[in-house]
Amino acid sequence: MKTPILVRCLSILAMFGLVACTTASNLTSSQNLVADQAAFKEAVKQAKPGDTITLANGVWNDFEILFTGQGQKDAPIRLTAQTKGKVILSGQSNLRLAGEYLEVSGLVFKNGYTPTQEVISFRQNKDTLANNSRVTEVVIDNYNNPERYETDFWVMMYGKNNRFDHNHLEGKSNKGVTMAVRMNTEASQENYHRIDHNYFGPRAILGANGGETLRIGTSHHSRKNSFTTVENNYFDRCDGELEIISSKSGKNTIRNNTFYQSRGTLTMRHGNNTLVEGNVFFGNGADHTGGIRVINAGQIVRNNYLEGLTGTRFGGALVVMNGVPNSPINRYDQAKNAVIENNTLINSDNIQLAAGSDEERSAVPVDSTFANNLILNDDGRDVFTVYDDVSGIAFTDNVLNTSSLPDFAKGFRNESVNLVRAENGLMFPDNELGVGVAKTLEVTTKEQTGAEWYPKAGPAVAFGSGKTITVSPDQGSIQAAVESAQAGDTVLLEAGNYVVTKFLRLDKPITIKGNGDVNLTFERTTLFEILDGGGLQIIGLNISGADSPDYAGNSVIRTSPYSMLKNYRLEIIDSNFTALDKNHSFNVVSVAKGTFADSMLVRNSSFSDVTGSVFKLHAELDDYGIYNSEYLTIENSTFLNIGQMLVDYYRGGRDESTFGPHLVLVDSKLENVGHDKRNPFESSLLLHGVQVANLERNEIINSKPFLINHTVGEPKTRIIQNKFIGTALPEVFELNSNLPPTAILQNNSVMSQ
Repeated sequence: MKTPILVRCLSILAMFGLVACTTASNLTSSQNLVADQAAFKEAVKQAKPGDTITLANGVWNDFEILFTGQGQKDAPIRLTAQTKGKVILSGQSNLRLAGEYLEVSGLVFKNGYTPTQEVISFRQNKDTLANNSRVTEVVIDNYNNPERYETDFWVMMYGKNNRFDHNHLEGKSNKGVTMAVRMNTEASQENYHRIDHNYFGPRAILGANGGETLRIGTSHHSRKNSFTTVENNYFDRCDGELEIISSKSGKNTIRNNTFYQSRGTLTMRHGNNTLVEGNVFFGNGADHTGGIRVINAGQIVRNNYLEGLTGTRFGGALVVMNGVPNSPINRYDQAKNAVIENNTLINSDNIQLAAGSDEERSAVPVDSTFANNLILNDDGRDVFTVYDDVSGIAFTDNVLNTSSLPDFAKGFRNESVNLVRAENGLMFPDNELGVGVAKTLEVTTKEQTGAEWYPKAGPAVAFGSGKTITVSPDQGSIQAAVESAQAGDTVLLEAGNYVVTKFLRLDKPITIKGNGDVNLTFERTTLFEILDGGGLQIIGLNISGADSPDYAGNSVIRTSPYSMLKNYRLEIIDSNFTALDKNHSFNVVSVAKGTFADSMLVRNSSFSDVTGSVFKLHAELDDYGIYNSEYLTIENSTFLNIGQMLVDYYRGGRDESTFGPHLVLVDSKLENVGHDKRNPFESSLLLHGVQVANLERNEIINSKPFLINHTVGEPKTRIIQNKFIGTALPEVFELNSNLPPTAILQNNSVMSQ
């Protein structure tokens, strides 16, 4: 039965020939609670403007949601959860929305991965897109393909005038950008999307290209305009690769976002006339934290605050690139007409100008200004590095506190500045200088972003942060303790002899520590196997391979033979490894393809009589720029009678999207290393493609030489104050450059045996 209002409305419609009535639509909208997929599909078929489809609380497994419809501006069709956060999409689930004026909210994707290329897609197919639609308060939490380097994407925006806001995206671990705006057809160009108030939670180091958090466009369509606005988002420890945001289109606005301790930069990689303003970068001194990188024409960078950034080269606090003359669309257009003004940089290590200058990238910045910027460092040092001609940049009214003014340009003045931290968390001079960011700059906080009902990521679980489980030398006691331990727990071994008869499989970070004289032998091909989610800290153990089987290729520690999504940590402290010589190629640490360590550490430990290598980190041989560990640090340790190499560290290819690998070898002794006939490179240390290496104050006796291959970028190798006794000096090769070796070799001594 029609209501009186509806009757009157229909009469008016008939009188004036109209075909819609907002009042009627609102009055007849429905609230449809559905409990299974069949009911959902039927509800979608029946949905009309103003209707809401509500998914019942619970776990919806293997649910490929196709949400289509034709809503109206003031009467969208909504898809929501019965209770926000209580509808879990798991298994092989995803969401596609297509049509006009649609809105999705309250859903959580976890415990699975998308069966297609995208978790959330603003289209049904290439011809049917979403326009004027919104996704809000949706969570994607560690929803990753189990194959680390299998590419998929969490959010893909197509169409026009769509909004993505107050969402929570955390834990993207496999290859593929977390979120992207696609412009592959005219229907998705000049799109005017808005991406705001989202929490982009931690994204671990990928160790390969393809780890961006947000990308706007692609190289192929980069000379088209997007008009996408990215504002008031929080980027929390987004470490995937060199680019946090990669703008690859024109006329975007990126403003008032906060970047907290995130490796990489906000990069205007392609496209012109993008505005970057009001953004805040807190690096907290973390390695490779960066700021803003400028490429192409007409970019405006103003009123941004950058503090505590340590990044170098392309990942510096502020980088203006050289371009390629007549650049192909996928390379580097010349930086021109850039405006860089009223930015504040505090205790940030590097401003790089004409960066990337080489034979190809020879087009220097032109017709650009650098004005009214405030650049302060506690130590007063010069943070500028100039790689080429910067006369095309006009420097005006900039203030810094270096001991001397830059010698490449005028337009700087030296001031003694006292900084005071304001209520918004930013540092400002206590007197008015007329430069730097405005005191009215509003800082986007973590609490202002994401879904307020979903908890945000905390710190990583630290070794030794949990309870202690004490174990005596009874058979199977270690196995039982490891199985019962929780993340961060310590398994404390009382003094005695332990024979381990099973693999100790670690699926959480655990410390195994000796209390007194603790001796371990093992009867399987490995002692410790680090699984996905695992990590291992060893303290005060004596480990022998005397009881291991007589097989080639044993190891003390290995990763899962299968791809691992989660990065792990490994620490060896105050421990001794002996008798790893039952057969050939017995390694201390062996890793598998598709596994990645955030860090490996050896401190105050000894290794003797090893037929293989101590660290075998060369599983990624496809030359795609992929590698197995970001950091390897060896301090104050000894290595005696190592058949193959101390470290076999490999990163192939010429991709420039990552920062590592890194190696530190200091205050250590190598004796009789590398002489085994199965050592293919006849070296005691092989670094191929390692980006940062620091080898200092070591003693190398009667060993094969170090072999270092520089492959890409600007690798930094320092070999200083080492003693080579009966050992040749290191060999350094520039494999893809005609330049002389760039390694620094200083104050090393060579002596005969």
